[in-house]
Amino acid sequence: MTSFGRAFAIVIQLLVIASLLGFSIETLPHLIAKTRGWLRSLEIITVSIFSVEYLLRLWAAENRWKFVTSFFGIIDLLAVLPFYIAPGADRRSVRVFRFLRLFRMLKLVRSSKAVRRFHVALSIAREDLILFGAVSLIAFYLSAVGICFFENEAQPTHFASVFHRLWWATTTLTTVG
Repeated sequence: MTSFGRAFAIVIQLLVIASLLGFSIETLPHLIAKTRGWLRSLEIITVSIFSVEYLLRLWAAENRWKFVTSFFGIIDLLAVLPFYIAPGADRRSVRVFRFLRLFRMLKLVRSSKAVRRFHVALSIAREDLILFGAVSLIAFYLSAVGICFFENEAQPTHFASVFHRLWWATTTLTTVG
């Protein structure tokens, strides 16, 4: 990958995080209109960039149908489609699937035999750990967003924002018994 390609990937990853944080902040109660305006602008900017990225990838693809039906092609489409299908609806949480692109293994510093052994163990289990981590993060986030739709009206003080719901999802999904 070229240095431009790496920089572009980092920018897209940061935009994914920014858009998810914006979505989460938007659920906080008692936000002032100015903050909601900033969050809406963030949403429009990120979706516009994601849309241009998708169209550029589609244009550059050797086999466009293969790209459209590929895993990442579908994920890229799902990241922007809810914005265009239902403006103002709470379907933007589908973008959590873009997190699948964020997971990259970092190189471990090879300063000791123990670190090298740990590196070897992580290398052996890398794919399994990445899959488990990605699925766990997605499950936590989707659980938090899902509880909003099912419990927000019944218990608005307990489930006031995605951040409150993330705490619920964490305690519920990690509790044994």
